[in-house]
Amino acid sequence: MEQTTLLNHILTAHHGKKIAAIENEYGEVDIDGSLVAAKTAGAGEIMMLNNGCLCCTVRGDLVRMISELVSKKKGKFDHIVIETTGLANPAPIIQTFYSVEQVFDEVKLDGVVTLVDAKHAPLHLDEVKPKGIVNEAVEQIAYADRVIVNKTDLVGEQEIASLVQRIKKINNMANMKRTQYGKVDLDYALGIGGFDLERLFCILFQRFYSLNPLNF
Repeated sequence: MEQTTLLNHILTAHHGKKIAAIENEYGEVDIDGSLVAAKTAGAGEIMMLNNGCLCCTVRGDLVRMISELVSKKKGKFDHIVIETTGLANPAPIIQTFYSVEQVFDEVKLDGVVTLVDAKHAPLHLDEVKPKGIVNEAVEQIAYADRVIVNKTDLVGEQEIASLVQRIKKINNMANMKRTQYGKVDLDYALGIGGFDLERLFCILFQRFYSLNPLNF
């Protein structure tokens, strides 16, 4: 729903990790020019930042961009962060990592992080869509492994509490954190293991057991 500040934070922070960030053509990330060390051309522009991170703009196919990153920059980054628009449905992107063999063989999907604008989220969640069209804001929360409620300084505690409850009704399994200016520990946004099947099985078993305790 609102990702720009988080992606900027990930790309510009001195965290010692090499991040390759893919933003689509409608992205609004404005990387400080002084941080750009080099640019290359290809499926999209690839900017090498001074801290070792990469920032790419996808103008074509996402699969081609990932493949180009892997082939040209293999070993030069630890994570790929894909920034979507506020209108994006996460499902097709998630599906890419499992339905396209050339992607699945090279990279593994770690998790989906949704950044929620605390001030404007209720408006987006209440937006009425035509019949058969799912609300994008609801979809992005529903698919999330982590939900970051951002701009909490712009609303009152009661409004935040109400928003948190709405988010939990949509996705009760996602871990949630409140923040300002999109600043969170990098370990919270990366290394999630959200699509680790063994981990997911353990979580589901624990939740089932908590609701249906066994008596021995």
